[in-house]
Amino acid sequence: MTFNNSGSIGFSEEQAELLEVAQRFAREKSPIDKVRALIDDEAGYDPGIWAELAELGWLAISVPEEFGGVGLTMAEVVPVVEQMGRSLMGGPFVSTTIAAQAVLFGGAEAQKNDLLPGVCGGNPATVALMEADGSWDLTAITCAATRDGDTLTLEGTKLLVTDAAVAEWLVVSVSLEGEAALVVVPKSALGADALTREVVIDETRRSYKVKLDGVTVPAANLLSGAPATQTLAHIEMVSSLLAAAEMCGGTASCIDYTVDYLKTRTQFGKLIGSYQALKHPAVDALLEYEAARSHLYAAAHSFGEQGEGEIATRMAKAQAATAMSFAADRAIQFHGGFGFTYDCDAQLYRRRAFWGDALHGDAAHQRKKLAELMF
Repeated sequence: MTFNNSGSIGFSEEQAELLEVAQRFAREKSPIDKVRALIDDEAGYDPGIWAELAELGWLAISVPEEFGGVGLTMAEVVPVVEQMGRSLMGGPFVSTTIAAQAVLFGGAEAQKNDLLPGVCGGNPATVALMEADGSWDLTAITCAATRDGDTLTLEGTKLLVTDAAVAEWLVVSVSLEGEAALVVVPKSALGADALTREVVIDETRRSYKVKLDGVTVPAANLLSGAPATQTLAHIEMVSSLLAAAEMCGGTASCIDYTVDYLKTRTQFGKLIGSYQALKHPAVDALLEYEAARSHLYAAAHSFGEQGEGEIATRMAKAQAATAMSFAADRAIQFHGGFGFTYDCDAQLYRRRAFWGDALHGDAAHQRKKLAELMF
């Protein structure tokens, strides 16, 4: 099956095996009643399940063997995240994977040896990139670092830092001597009042404001294996690919939830799923989902390819956001008055769609970037 006239949709044996195991694991460990219960939990996830997940080796999937990993690629992470998204599973898996990729792409060998084996063993981590202006340009950095000999002193505030409360370390973007830079900040270097829990639309997430004023770290903590601008571009693509995977999984569950309702709810003596006014949008939602999933696995297959990987990833994220938003909107509408209450699970899927769409650029932003890349 061709994609964009220049690449193909690939699905490896490893992806198939991971998909099967992840589907069963996420379904058993993250039923919807547990998802709702964890919304009121401060951590937002089950540490026991996190330990099981680490034992399965999923945090090590895309880490090379020399650093304690499995030695596969981001393509093999995609089916795992897709199934987590399908079950709205909480936890710092995505945050940790992104942080590990930042170090793997932009770190020096010593930094990789120091940090990546811990990630493979289950140490959570995250990235701190967003600031008060909400810019999707990750190089527009106002947080600053000042060098004094072998020490860096940080100033500024980062927003929307997911899973910061449980992260062992953070990769933080700063402006250093007028240039973008990335620095690893251990959790222990942050002040006692550095973290403030944020209220975000997707309540299955844990997001924090991180105050960096006065934080000091060794200058050796600067990621020095690649230019920061290139590492930031890689982080954006990794984040976008995983957001697309989560939204594809969430879309599938949202459609299942809606169809189950259409097949059981009666009105005027008939199942409401028999009415064409509901059949057609349900089919449209399925078609949007199938398109999104095709784009997702095309992006996973070509992720490491120069140029094509970015095009495929932006396509996947735009389509996944569109598909999940449409499916969740229809689910809310089809459930009538109940759909507009918080007890309707469609609300959780719609909130996830808002969150995923906004990460590193919504669908309209992605299509604008695509126009620049393709034309």
